[in-house]
Amino acid sequence: CNWPGGHRRWRLYIFKQGDVAETLHIHRQSFFLFGRDRRVADIATDHHSCSSQHAVLQYRRIYLENEFGEKRAVVRPYIIDLGSTNGTLLNGDKIEPQRYYQLKETDVLQFGFSSREYVLLHEDSAKNQRGSS
Repeated sequence: CNWPGGHRRWRLYIFKQGDVAETLHIHRQSFFLFGRDRRVADIATDHHSCSSQHAVLQYRRIYLENEFGEKRAVVRPYIIDLGSTNGTLLNGDKIEPQRYYQLKETDVLQFGFSSREYVLLHEDSAKNQRGSS
């Protein structure tokens, strides 16, 4: 499973006022720092309610077990709020600081009181959506 991002080529689609403002390819590093401090942040969150070092999206290797007891390693994206002043929202719910939350396809992140939405998808998401209808 091609570490750091695993076999999936994850992307973050940043929506501003309902339109895609930017698409970030986030499978090339093992983590991405979100924050207002552009000197250290991988992904700048320029809203005044965001902290200098707000949150981190990090890939973590976990082991899944099938019904036969066989384990296999997979890589999944996680988000952790770094104790930011105004918090991080995952699908509209504020997450606890200093705790990892596993992210899934179509999850939506928001930072502080910014209205920007960060939607997590991967290169096969469109195929998955068409296949499910």
